Amino acid sequence: MITVNQTTISEAQILQEMQYHPAKDHRAAMIDAAQSLIIGELFNQRLDELGLAHINAETTNDSEEQKQNARLELLIKTEVAIPKASEQECQHYYTQNRSKFCTSPLIAARHILIPAPIEDESARAQALEAAETILKALQNGESFSDLAAQYSKCDSAKLGGQLGQLSKGQTVIEFERQVFAAEEGLMTYPVESRFGFHIVFVDFKQAGKQLPFDAVKTRIKDYLNKKVERKAIAQYIECLIANADIDGFDFNVSNSPLVQ
Repeated sequence: MITVNQTTISEAQILQEMQYHPAKDHRAAMIDAAQSLIIGELFNQRLDELGLAHINAETTNDSEEQKQNARLELLIKTEVAIPKASEQECQHYYTQNRSKFCTSPLIAARHILIPAPIEDESARAQALEAAETILKALQNGESFSDLAAQYSKCDSAKLGGQLGQLSKGQTVIEFERQVFAAEEGLMTYPVESRFGFHIVFVDFKQAGKQLPFDAVKTRIKDYLNKKVERKAIAQYIECLIANADIDGFDFNVSNSPLVQ
């Protein structure tokens, strides 16, 4: 049993709350559920103290959850001073993180896929050997389209292995990381992915273009404002906990994912 300023949170409440807190094990879920209930109770007690607990109680058709969320938003607005990011701060963030604000690079590529289950070491070794043999044939002048039609186990084999134009995020990360770093032309080694081994020819490559500050200023401001807001609310929760009389629970605020 846990008490928060003499208000009891029962084991039954914690067990009911656990369904909303998936975790690695039962104990971790109980801890997360207890933390959530404690913070919720502290919010409700503070709403009572400020006379905000009954705001919108009878005046809207919103669900009780929506009304509670509105009261909590009002509590945060009333109690938490949240500064806004300045133009100078946005410009500084842009300058320090220019690589984040580029258009996606583009490539056009062909591939020949020799598949093998990732968990089958023998099949992977055989697939690598087959891929290396095909690569040597290509280096000796054989037709990519013909070999793709003969050996590739991808639907693109019908199109000579053509994958079309690709931007980042369209393929699995292990394939993307290697192919987007390659120069135009036939890659000199088979590219390994979760699907098997790929022989890749990069037909075209266009680097991403730097976006100007004015084009991303609003996005940066929203990001910085949300970051500051989360920190301010976390500090507010820490103050509520520090000033509360909580028994039956060791509240390690700094490590709480709810606070973070």
